[in-house]
Amino acid sequence: MKKPLVTEFPDQPQQSEKNITKIRATRHILTVLHRWAGLSLAVFLFIAGFTGAIISWDHELDEWLNPQLFERQSQGETLPPLMLADHLEKTDPRILITWLPLSIEPDQNLGLAVIGRPDPQTGKAIDTGINQIALDPVTAEIRGSRMWGEIALTRENFVPFLYKLHYSMHLPDFFDIEFGILVMGILAIVWAIDCFVALLLSFPNWQTWRKSFTFRWHQGGYKLNFDLHRSGGVWLWGLLLILAVTAVSMNLNQEVMRPIVSIFSTLSPDPFAMRSPNAHDEPIEPGINRHEIVRLAQAEAHRLGWKMPLGGMFYDPEYSIYGVTFHEPGKDHADRGLGNPWLYFDGQDGRFLGDKIPGSGSAGDIFLDAQFPLHSGRILGLPGRIMVSMLGLLIAILSITGVIIWYRKRNARALVNYLDRG
Repeated sequence: MKKPLVTEFPDQPQQSEKNITKIRATRHILTVLHRWAGLSLAVFLFIAGFTGAIISWDHELDEWLNPQLFERQSQGETLPPLMLADHLEKTDPRILITWLPLSIEPDQNLGLAVIGRPDPQTGKAIDTGINQIALDPVTAEIRGSRMWGEIALTRENFVPFLYKLHYSMHLPDFFDIEFGILVMGILAIVWAIDCFVALLLSFPNWQTWRKSFTFRWHQGGYKLNFDLHRSGGVWLWGLLLILAVTAVSMNLNQEVMRPIVSIFSTLSPDPFAMRSPNAHDEPIEPGINRHEIVRLAQAEAHRLGWKMPLGGMFYDPEYSIYGVTFHEPGKDHADRGLGNPWLYFDGQDGRFLGDKIPGSGSAGDIFLDAQFPLHSGRILGLPGRIMVSMLGLLIAILSITGVIIWYRKRNARALVNYLDRG
């Protein structure tokens, strides 16, 4: 005798209830995670977003506020940058130049980055009280100086103050660790993870997905505030994730981003990743002079077939590495694309350490090359910078609306608890 076909599933409703319970529990966990991540990030993202909107125009604002640092006052033929640098260090032996433009724009001063040389007795950097100098390229006179990144709101320090506030909150260093950069890098990781949590919460079910893209403009009040936070986040989600990931790269490139990328793609050797740096206040004196490095860079560029002129050079006193970049005059900011090419040399014997040619190498190399251009918007030129500036303001708004939502719900829960006790 055949058994009758089973046409009913008595345990199906029970299974559905269990699934619904699991979904609700998962959503509750995600809500709690988003709430506390958002509250932890709110102040930092508000400041980073607002300052980011301003420093998208850092060079233009700095030149407008401080013409004495940038605009040349003298008339006549300019001296070669290398000669000007030699003269400055000879005039003040305490100074070690760490950044030197190798081409001078018309009617512009020569802007140099400097540090104090190591004291022969202690090995510690001499405190000169400045880290930037503007030289008249005709007379070699100092036209101005400042401590870039100093906590001050003077005209000279306003833009650098905002710039450093953006990526480090001006938190002090501890045990030679750049604590502010580390903290902001960790918060950027939390932000990147929270982007995915927020996206999941923005779509409670697929039947009403359109609501997650709409704004109730005419209803105003709390409903509009909620839509600005949720729907605004959905519309901007991809851009927010890009900014979060690139922020991790900016602050924790060697510690986090480069090791992660290397798992998926072979990376070209990085001369900085292959060395252990000295302490910030114990700079390494270069063993080879700038003139020889320029000669080596020109020879290497000729071998590579580069036609671009020398643009500028740096000396990193913590790693004892020279870097030389190539670009047309006035193009040092790389206002479009992935940036300018670099050559690296050992600061003691001039050995060639490698190059960085944006857009070449492995997929991982190109991904890392794109981090700053994406974060700053410069990858798209002027339109990209405008977009990033607007996005910074929108991030500040998202931070405010998120706190308002939390505050309203907190008050509502407190009222319910009060009524229950009554």
